[in-house]
Order: sequence, then structure tokens, then C-alpha cells
Amino acid sequence: MASFTFRLPDVGEGTAEAEIVAWHVKAGDLIEEDQPLVDVMTDKATVEITSPRAGRLASIHGEPGKMHPVGAPLAVFEGETGEGSQTTPGGGGSTAAPAFFESENPRVLTSPAIRRRAREAGLDLATVKGSGPDGRITREDIGAHLAKPASPDPTAPSEMAAPEAVTEVKVVGLRRKISEKMSEAKRRIPHFAYVEECDVTELEDLRAHLNATKRTDQPKLTVLPFMIMALCKALPRYPQINARFDDEAGIVRRYAAVHLGVATQTPNGLIVPVIRNADAHDIWSLATEIGRLAQATREGKASAADLSGSTITLTSLGPLGGVAHTPVINHPEVAIVGPNKIIDRPVVRQGQIVVRKMMNISSSFDHRVVDGWDAAAFIQTLKGLLEHPATLFLP
Repeated sequence: MASFTFRLPDVGEGTAEAEIVAWHVKAGDLIEEDQPLVDVMTDKATVEITSPRAGRLASIHGEPGKMHPVGAPLAVFEGETGEGSQTTPGGGGSTAAPAFFESENPRVLTSPAIRRRAREAGLDLATVKGSGPDGRITREDIGAHLAKPASPDPTAPSEMAAPEAVTEVKVVGLRRKISEKMSEAKRRIPHFAYVEECDVTELEDLRAHLNATKRTDQPKLTVLPFMIMALCKALPRYPQINARFDDEAGIVRRYAAVHLGVATQTPNGLIVPVIRNADAHDIWSLATEIGRLAQATREGKASAADLSGSTITLTSLGPLGGVAHTPVINHPEVAIVGPNKIIDRPVVRQGQIVVRKMMNISSSFDHRVVDGWDAAAFIQTLKGLLEHPATLFLP
């Protein structure tokens, strides 16, 4: 009876080692091919390593929190009578094909599970363009290739048939972290939403004037710096909203300083960098800091301090702002606020119908900590500051 040794594959572009994050299996488990074995983390992402074969695990190697070299044994499978000893690339053993290179299309880089899927679909992997490291073919590549309509046969009768395709996408890395955080927030926090419309005509006039007269070294102003100034001015009146709730300890921590999270969309998902002491900034330094944090976050260069410690979050969908939304609170905070799209709309002012620039303010609150009356009063205060923007600059 021989064993099969599965070694840690190269999970990145030239990665020499990876940190073991969490095991999904243990020695003695009977597992299936392509079943998740272990999560590993490189300096770029968290990656889920799946099993290259079915069988019973004899042993696993690598402790969570420790670095594991690429090519080092990761898991050893019990063998069966008649099998020769096998290893994945980088190991000794027989000349059997390594785990990532089977006899079919040996020059094509992919996993055994994907090769099996290609066989079942009658697909030649040489015709598939891989998007993974070193051109490795992924599940998404197979799904996209199979979803393409076949070239029409000129001799076949003309029929309209919509291709059916299902693409399976593993939820790993940052997307998994976002999923877990959102699930935790909705599971633990009893949300309630509040939406109010706001006349931002004067605010938009002021913003246009400031952008037209700013110095060349000053950043262009969006609505966000004004929203942040308004939040910082309103929050001291409602200290229960600029807070974090440790529900396990039963403690609400109210903060004097406003450490404001700004939800930022990146190619990898939603991340919330933090403007520390936002209440100490002026309109221009707020705009500068928003730009700096957004760029650093999208480029993956934000520091740990940039990404932690927020006491309340501002979220914005930008030009896709819509009419209203119900944002999810950034646990363990107790409130989140977001502007919606600015729309020219007819409204009644002093008995006359006039066109004004209107924007809805959407918000969500933790009902365990913030009462509905206080939430409504807070948003009304915020509305008053935005509708009369000169008050933002008063002491």
C-alpha cells in the first residue's frame, strides 16, 4: 500500500511561501476530489486550496499562523493496493503524473477537477485561454468558454436556442471576508432604516463656486467632504450615534473624536478606510484625505491604521446613487449614513413650484443602541446643516 503526497502548489506569481490560515479537514477524514483542504494567505490574497483527489487523509502538515514553503508536503493520502507512490510537483516518488499535470494536454496548467470537467464536457483544454497565474485555467475560464455560443453550422436548420451555462465562483479571500462581515452585521444588529430628502441647491452652488475659484494645488470638491463636515458638526449632539457596541460585553463606547469610515469600492470588493479625527479637518484637507485613502485602498497600499478604528461610516454609490438605499452597518458601529443621487426636481417653496436640486439621505441604525426618535432628530440636524451650508463653517 503506497501513499500520495500533496505538496503546497505555487499560489501566486513566484510566491515562495504562504501562511496557513485555517484547515478544513483533519487526519483520518475521508474526503472528495476538489473538497476544500486549507486556506493559505500570501501577501496579496487569501487562497483556498482544494484536494487534487479523493481518499482518506493519513496526515496534514502546517500549523495555522505558520509559514509553509511552496513544494513542501501539505497533506498525505492513504494509498490503495496496486498504486505507486505519487507526489505533486516538487516531490519525489514515482514518475506518475503530478497533481497539476495529468496525461491529457500535459502542457496545459490547471487542476485535476477542471480537467475532469473538461472531459465530461468534451472540451479540449488547449482551446481555452487561462486567466490564472502563468496562464493557469480556472473554473471561471471553463465556464466562460462553455457559455460561448457555438459557431453556426451553415448546413443545419436555422433555430434560435439560448445556451444554458452555470459558472461556479468560489467565495474566497477578500470576498469571503466581506461576506462574513456582512452576515455577522445582519445577524447581530437589529437594523432600522431612515430616509429623508434634502434640498442641496445652495450646497451645490457653493461647491461649484469653490471648485471654480480653488488654487491649483487644492483638490476638486465632491459632496462627500461637505457630508463629513455636517456629520462631525451634528454628532456631538448625539453621542450615542458616534459609538461602537461591544454586545458580548454589554458595553457601548462613545467617542469624542470622529474616526470616519468611507466605504470604498475596489477591484477586489468593498473596503472601508478611515479618516482619523475627521472633525479636526477643514473642507480641503478632507477632500485630500478622501483621495489619498481611496487611491491607497484601491492599490492595496493602505496601512492597518488606515483600515481600522472607525466610529461611524459614510457610504456613497456615487453617480449610481439611486433614489434611496438601506446600507448595512459596519459592525461593531451603530450607524451608517449615505447620500443618494442629486436630482433636479419640482418642489413647492412659498406656494410656488420651483426646480431645486434634491438629494435623499439614507441611513441605518442599531436599534439596540439608537432610538428611532434620536435617529430621526440626528438626520434632521444633518439635513439642516446641508441645506444651509454656511453653517458648516461657523464655530
